[in-house]
Amino acid sequence: MNRKIKKIFTNPRIIILIICLVLAVVSISPNLNVKGVTIRNVVANSSASIAGIIGPTPNARPMNRERILAINNVVINDVEEYYGVVEKLEINQTVHVKTNRGLYKLLMRAETEEVVLNETIKRIVTEEVFDEATNKTENVTRIVEEPKKEVYVLGVEDIGLRVYNPPKTNIKQGLDLQGGVRVLLKPEEKVSKTYTDDLISSLNQRLNVYGLSDVVIRSSNDLSGNQYILIELAGANEEEVKELIAKQGKFEAKVGNNTVFRGGEDITYVCRSADCSGIDPGRGCGVAAGGGYVCRFRFSISLSPEAAERQASLTRDLEVIVENNDEYLSEKLYLYLDDKEVDQLNIGADLKGRAVTDIQISGTGGGATNQEAVYNALQNMKKLQTMLITGSLPVKLNIVKTDNVSPVLGEEFVNNALFMGLLILISVAVMVSLRYRKIQITVPMTVSLISEVVLLIGVASIIGWNIDLPAIAGIIIAIGTGVDHQIVIADETIGGRSVQIFDWKKRIKKAFFIITAAYLTTVVAMMPLIFAGAGLLKGFALTTIIGVSIGIFITRPAFANVVEILLRE
Repeated sequence: MNRKIKKIFTNPRIIILIICLVLAVVSISPNLNVKGVTIRNVVANSSASIAGIIGPTPNARPMNRERILAINNVVINDVEEYYGVVEKLEINQTVHVKTNRGLYKLLMRAETEEVVLNETIKRIVTEEVFDEATNKTENVTRIVEEPKKEVYVLGVEDIGLRVYNPPKTNIKQGLDLQGGVRVLLKPEEKVSKTYTDDLISSLNQRLNVYGLSDVVIRSSNDLSGNQYILIELAGANEEEVKELIAKQGKFEAKVGNNTVFRGGEDITYVCRSADCSGIDPGRGCGVAAGGGYVCRFRFSISLSPEAAERQASLTRDLEVIVENNDEYLSEKLYLYLDDKEVDQLNIGADLKGRAVTDIQISGTGGGATNQEAVYNALQNMKKLQTMLITGSLPVKLNIVKTDNVSPVLGEEFVNNALFMGLLILISVAVMVSLRYRKIQITVPMTVSLISEVVLLIGVASIIGWNIDLPAIAGIIIAIGTGVDHQIVIADETIGGRSVQIFDWKKRIKKAFFIITAAYLTTVVAMMPLIFAGAGLLKGFALTTIIGVSIGIFITRPAFANVVEILLRE
């Protein structure tokens, strides 16, 4: 028996299998004792961002992402503990965040917005006035009218970190398993590969500027030649994603029918800080005509010199009119988003014929309450700022399909997949034992199947391929195919005559001729699925192809050699 074991572990094909298994395990890097919570993304301009915490890139390996270990010396073990600690933090409190990469010092802030209402209040003011005639200081009381202001607390800032329970391996989970939003987009017209690359780049920038990370964007085609773009965002809100990517983002400002500037190249700077963006202090919030409330936002932008010259040229011959004691030009500046008018602004008389590069953009947001109106106005402002920064998409995109997967549902998928995988493995082992009644075949076949799964997942972790439900289906298909091929090998090697007079090489060669033909048939059958369904079945097809390829080139030759060594003598 020792001689057979030595032969097994010195066989070249088995050595290759062992080396591949070691590399796969190293790539997967299983670690059940990972501590803390993993950072999914960092909110722009938040306390965490200001303190220097950087969000992970979409291609970062799961185990290499930064993890929060403690907050103010309180150990964090899971997401519930993290949010429990954050909720107890107070405004203006100094927060020490310990991660696996270092220690950060943050300041807890409140998200507030000062809103000027369309009302005035009277206030009695007492001031000291120096009277030169009497050379004395007297107290003078007067009534002052000023705009009524209210400060709304939009929410206590939660540091600005989005986290999730730390992964135990380097296996990247798809949206089906970790939760998030998947959106399938179709260009309104056919575009070249260059334009497709521009679309993906623009969408990536738009989503990143808006503050969404952990984004996967890829192009795909179906069998009819239709073009699609598939976007997957972990932990995102479906509505804000749809609103952000459904618009082409073609922003134009016109005087009459003439374009003054466009979003993108004509705009060199967009203010996003509190000192030059937010609720308009001159207009504030008020009651809408049809009920509810409406708030007006404003933010500053800088134009390119060419756009400023166009503005000067288009306003040079306009007349000056007086309205409510203010002087304006006879034409307004009309703002269009995707060819739809979103606002119109009066042009101050002092801008007539002047190449001014700094101007203000404004808009509105409404809601049933003042606080809701403030929130919606700021969200609208944020979307408009994002589109002005990133510019318009090369072509309009239509939303074909959206999927919103709950993280709870994803966890259930994982548990079911693991249970089904274990059940399949046990069923195969039982059936093979009943069929051959030889431990020399049952054990190697079971080990071979486990090896195929490990190798397949190892390849996925190396190339960064997401394991989702279609990929799990592909793994199951690969296992089923592996069982079929190993049964062919076993039947050809031990069937028909006494094992002592086998021509082993001839029998195994015949078995591999059969399974190679079956392998090629499977690959050919899977190729169309890479493109079918707008690429949604791509994971299933590729996982199946990789799985059966690993089997035919690595595990099944090793299985055949083990069976030959164990049964030959």
